[in-house]
Amino acid sequence: MFGKNGKATAKEIEEASKSSNIITKGTTITGNIESLGIIRIDGNLLGDIRSRAKVVVGEAASIEGNVYAQNAEIEGEVRGTLEIAEVLVLKSTAKITGDIITGKLVVESGASFEGKCRMNTSENTIQANGADTKESRHKQAEPVS
Repeated sequence: MFGKNGKATAKEIEEASKSSNIITKGTTITGNIESLGIIRIDGNLLGDIRSRAKVVVGEAASIEGNVYAQNAEIEGEVRGTLEIAEVLVLKSTAKITGDIITGKLVVESGASFEGKCRMNTSENTIQANGADTKESRHKQAEPVS
């Protein structure tokens, strides 16, 4: 999928960002996940997840690790830092234990959140390889235990 030097071309990034990945209920993954496209987790993840697009955490899902994405919608449980460049939506069934760093935050009645929250109004982009487009965006928050 990637060019000769191991880096994605603009066309490859655009195509991949339109793709979707689904981790179904009853599936447990131990390790980190990186994707240029949308990721939906309905199972369990023990590790970090990074998407240049959107991450959706279903109602029965559980993540023990950090979430880095352009946008995210959380219905299930996340224990770790959420670093979302644009919009983070916490649905009524969401349970977050950890810090939040986001551009915009939407919290439905019933959502539970334990940790610190910082809203960053500057435009940011999450890269799939872990590097941000801004040279020094901000320091990563330590997860709350």
